[in-house]
Amino acid sequence: MKSKRLIFFVVGFLIVFSLSSFAETTKLKNIGQYTLVRIRGKVPTQEVMKMLVDRYAADIKYGFDLAGAGDLYLPFMEQVKSASFEEKSLPVGDKFHWMLFRSQGKVKVAQDIEWAGKAPLDVFAFTVEKDYKAYEFVMPRPCGNISLRGITDLELPPAVCNLVVSPDKVNLKDPVTVDMSGTQQATSMEVDVFGPDGTKLATHAFTPESATKQTSFDQPGVYTFKGRATNSQGKVSTTPCEAKVVVNAPPTCALTTSCAPCKDMVGRPIAIDASGSSDPDGQVAQADFAITDAAGNAVDKFLDGEAPFVWEKIFDQPGSYAITVVVSDDFGAVSEPCRAVLEVTQRRLFFLIEGGPGLLRGTYTAMLWARAGLLYKIVPDTLDFILSFGGGIPMRGEPWTSFVMGNALLNVHAGPAFVAGGLGFSTKEQTTRKAGIDLVGEVGVDLFKMNSSVGSIFFELRAPVLTSDRSFETHHKLLLGLRYIF
Repeated sequence: MKSKRLIFFVVGFLIVFSLSSFAETTKLKNIGQYTLVRIRGKVPTQEVMKMLVDRYAADIKYGFDLAGAGDLYLPFMEQVKSASFEEKSLPVGDKFHWMLFRSQGKVKVAQDIEWAGKAPLDVFAFTVEKDYKAYEFVMPRPCGNISLRGITDLELPPAVCNLVVSPDKVNLKDPVTVDMSGTQQATSMEVDVFGPDGTKLATHAFTPESATKQTSFDQPGVYTFKGRATNSQGKVSTTPCEAKVVVNAPPTCALTTSCAPCKDMVGRPIAIDASGSSDPDGQVAQADFAITDAAGNAVDKFLDGEAPFVWEKIFDQPGSYAITVVVSDDFGAVSEPCRAVLEVTQRRLFFLIEGGPGLLRGTYTAMLWARAGLLYKIVPDTLDFILSFGGGIPMRGEPWTSFVMGNALLNVHAGPAFVAGGLGFSTKEQTTRKAGIDLVGEVGVDLFKMNSSVGSIFFELRAPVLTSDRSFETHHKLLLGLRYIF
């Protein structure tokens, strides 16, 4: 058991010792024994050193790769040709990151080296710049070894801030893209957002890898974006970096109607008016009207793209109707809806005039007749009551004479066609006859409807209620009439 513990202790000690040995700085006490390039003479000139570098380019590239500095090879080879070598004497204790040398014909690299000679080390020194860093290379004058002595940061140019905000005008809650991808020499960027009143609302952070963001606004006005960029040395850009976006204000709708309630307005035009709508930063471009019934079913709709945004609507049926209008401005923003409820009732009582030619039985004498009266809609568009009164003029003289007649009828509709029947009264149409009660029948058809007015043509038969003095054969009348209801 004790022997095993001793073995573990010795192995551990050797491991620690070997690691500590590897971590130690290499002490370089003399120079010129393991030269990277062959140099004739003890103190070569700058021109000779540059020539040797070019001649041993492949070995140098190999050595840079061994040192983990392959990205420095091309800048080194390009800049060393025009570099101005500086002659320096490095004190004892001066250190190098690494040094290229040759041993047994092979290029090798030594890391973390300290000059430990008895006197200062004479070198040629020159600088190679890459990615805003200065790499100081030295070549000991007695040999052609290449060493990296130090790395210093160069002063970076200030970051160039570039801020693009698009689009430059949006509606409420539409996305706005903030783009700083055009910024140069920056490791970080920030954008402050200021509201229409100048109040700072937010600060957005960006990186070169994530240089765009989206935002939105729920209030109208002009918003200002101010950006800044910072380079890797912490210097903030000084160039102006600002953009603005206009958030469009939505329009406001206004809705009025020509009647409320709309009594006796079935079949008559009702003006639905959105002309009072307005837009604070533009103009109203269109109005979208919609009508629903009491059950919420769609009745009609209308899109008006031209001022003054007034819709004249005729309702064919009575009822309660909800009117909704939404207006849009010239940038596409939409208003909150306006709503009104209309109680549209139907007119029941109408005036009428009617007249035309006719025939009077006896010898079927021609006549002209005319009546005026009232029409009451008992069941709209289905059943009417007609009361009319007028007279007729025979086209022949004695024994024919002018007479008066009147009707009280029930009129039944089936679409545009109708039939009517009821009682009438006629005075004597001949001096030798008597007045009496008539049975009246009509058939006809509506020719037109215009708002609440109707024009019709009909045929009427008037037959006397049979008495000993008034027979059908001698007292019936045939009338052709035109009727206008208003």
